[in-house]
Amino acid sequence: MSTPASEDLDRRAAGRTIPMIFCDTVASRPDAVALRWKDGDVWRTSTWQDHADRVARVAAGMRSLGIGRGDRVVLMLRNRPEFHVADTAALFLGATPVSIYNSSSPEQVQYLAGHCHAKFAIVEGAAFLDRVLAVRSGLPDLETVVVVDGSDVPEGILSWESLEQTEPLDLSVEVGNAASDDLATVIYTSGTTGPPKGVALDHRNVVWTLECFHDAIEIDVTGFRAVSYLPMAHIAERMVSHYLGIAFGYEVTTCPDPREVVPYLVQTRPEMFFAVPRIWEKAYASIRASIDADPAKAKAFDQALEIGWQVAEHRARNEPIPQDLASAFEKADMALAGVRASIGLDQVREAITGAAPIPYEILHFFRGIGIPLSEVYGLSETSGPMTWTPFRVRVGTVGPPLPGVEVRIADDGEVCCRGGNVFRGYLDDPAKTAAVLDEDGWFHSGDIGVLDDGYLRIVDRKKELIITAGGKNISPANLEAALKAGNLIGQACAIGDMRPYVSALLVLDPDSAPAWAAQHGIQGTLAQLAEHPKIREEVQREVDEANEHFAQVEKIKRFTILHDEWLPDSEELTPTMKLKRRGVHAKYATEIAGLYE
Repeated sequence: MSTPASEDLDRRAAGRTIPMIFCDTVASRPDAVALRWKDGDVWRTSTWQDHADRVARVAAGMRSLGIGRGDRVVLMLRNRPEFHVADTAALFLGATPVSIYNSSSPEQVQYLAGHCHAKFAIVEGAAFLDRVLAVRSGLPDLETVVVVDGSDVPEGILSWESLEQTEPLDLSVEVGNAASDDLATVIYTSGTTGPPKGVALDHRNVVWTLECFHDAIEIDVTGFRAVSYLPMAHIAERMVSHYLGIAFGYEVTTCPDPREVVPYLVQTRPEMFFAVPRIWEKAYASIRASIDADPAKAKAFDQALEIGWQVAEHRARNEPIPQDLASAFEKADMALAGVRASIGLDQVREAITGAAPIPYEILHFFRGIGIPLSEVYGLSETSGPMTWTPFRVRVGTVGPPLPGVEVRIADDGEVCCRGGNVFRGYLDDPAKTAAVLDEDGWFHSGDIGVLDDGYLRIVDRKKELIITAGGKNISPANLEAALKAGNLIGQACAIGDMRPYVSALLVLDPDSAPAWAAQHGIQGTLAQLAEHPKIREEVQREVDEANEHFAQVEKIKRFTILHDEWLPDSEELTPTMKLKRRGVHAKYATEIAGLYE
């Protein structure tokens, strides 16, 4: 049964599409900056009117090459203006843009482009083009390939410039090509539990979710500055910087290299910023390493941090701040403001983390220094968000259901969701769709959770719970989040399924571990540090500290420090730095066996 809030959202989303919203934003904000990017050392911008002109030209170029309603367009581009142009242009033709991870191997490109029957591909540079060309003979539906930034374009491949040189379409006329129930995109899952599934989201899903965000955000975010740096193949970045950018007329700065995100933040001072936990963890480790190098400075900072945390908690509960605390905060915030400015988040109004659990200490830290960090929970299948609140944060939860979204806990503890944000199914896979989407429209998330006074707390993935030899159910994600709160531990994988106790594979943080080592007179590579007794002693201390939060049966009894760094989109991690447990277990089978000898 629908709720009054969901019925209101249904009415507001009915019949609307992303191109319609785009036209509205261009009409209301023609001279405002839409996109910002670096060309060498020079900053470039385009207004919403400029952006619309590029969209109109690229759409015309694509149409001249046979792209129309129902066709699929694969995009393999880094975070750059051309992504936003190409994605939007395809929608104006009634086509479906499908972004795939830039790190995809030729075999993965073939699977993804083949699975969605892509007719058209836009790729960036020679490296991406080579992967497509390597498997093009196995893609019979792929008719046209366009390359961006190709100085020497091979025969049979078109240049991006040739698309933009076309006479522009009239977007006000073309806006009717897309219908509300047309596919707006297909988001492919990371494939950690098998071949990637294509999450089919239509225009109604996206528009309904945008309206839902509008009701949840609580402040006017029109024209906010944002930085786009995570993979556009991930629903979080696609929603936050692309769809929300269109809906609220954001000024989106595109950062093509995620490793450069902090310098970009410092130069752009975003007001809206989303990051996966690993980004927050690395920023935390860097800040703490700098502060802790001076014990007197660290003591003063920690006192200011505690005052900032108390103020953040009063604000989250919507309570007045006591006068004595307010006076203390005036002084404390002078020190905290410098830390916020050092990472470019001194003007942020909405700061969000999601896609994986974030350690309590990390959330405590950033909220304490005055960054309004909140956790969002959702999946590709829910168009991104399911639960979230920007300001009434209860640390340890992922917020209440978004306006109009229904959330319930099944008898076995599984989190279920219903609303206009729930996807229409997996592309061309009715069996897998039926396994997660029931006849009443409830999506079964695969996560175990608890509702506490309307706020959702996630326990773990249903299929990833560790069941020890003694029959105890343990959440590896919670253990791993606690371990990664330490300064030296960068990555962790808890082990223990059908085993007598819980152990862990640990990886040193490539930034903070060498810094800590240098402060203690230790030099060496990451592999050498992993073997150093003082490093192991400190890691043991951090493990012991993490263990304090858990029952005896859940505590890490043994661990090993691996020599290699785990990188995004590898055997160990997805592109957004989620753990690939099967890959880790397979690669480190010998090390795991050693933990139980």
